[in-house]
Amino acid sequence: MTAHKPGDPTTLNRLYGRSQGKPLRASQQDLVENFLPKIAVPLEGDITSQGLFGDDRPMHFEIGFGSGEHMADRADMLPDHGFIGAEPFLNGVAGALTHAKERGLANIRIHHGDALQVLARIPDGALSFVYLLHPDPWPKARHAKRRMMNDGPVQMIAAKLKKGGEFRFGTDHDIYLRHALMVMRRHTDEFEWLAESPADWQNRPAGWSETRYERKAREVFGHEVWYFRYRRK
Repeated sequence: MTAHKPGDPTTLNRLYGRSQGKPLRASQQDLVENFLPKIAVPLEGDITSQGLFGDDRPMHFEIGFGSGEHMADRADMLPDHGFIGAEPFLNGVAGALTHAKERGLANIRIHHGDALQVLARIPDGALSFVYLLHPDPWPKARHAKRRMMNDGPVQMIAAKLKKGGEFRFGTDHDIYLRHALMVMRRHTDEFEWLAESPADWQNRPAGWSETRYERKAREVFGHEVWYFRYRRK
């Protein structure tokens, strides 16, 4: 498998499928048209804490935030931190906007589109946390290169995390689990796995809120869910 350069989003993008599902409700469409522009990540230039939030604060980045429950809970829990989320699925963006608006979360910024193109514009060492929760597994072998957990994206995540920063990854898909562990074993120079026993990756850590996708995986499909925490060396 070919590794990509950390700063080259042009060779890493389009790691997702469809971009919209059912039509938005009128209230959701209103949020997309009128609220999203107020908290959207700028489309050009470096992405910094000063530029997004007007001060220097720890920054978190969530890749593919689904409907935004986890991002909203973390932003509510840490109001003096800044949260950036990128999601290509319009219905998910509408969900995250609803959370941010209804809960008054002024520390969230959202990008509707490719996460890696945003991540590439964040200065190296600027992030305290990166989250990748229940990404599209692309389970067929011929689609493995489209998985977010591959050498190129992982190298970019490592570059953007500060030393001691944390990368959190969660999945309920056994094929993706094995693939992700294989990839992360190639990056032991950058990351330390924060697990001392199986309980550390079989049970949700404190401060890691459940998403609707995780709940559905467990309750509807009967899947196990695995949780991984890696510290940037």
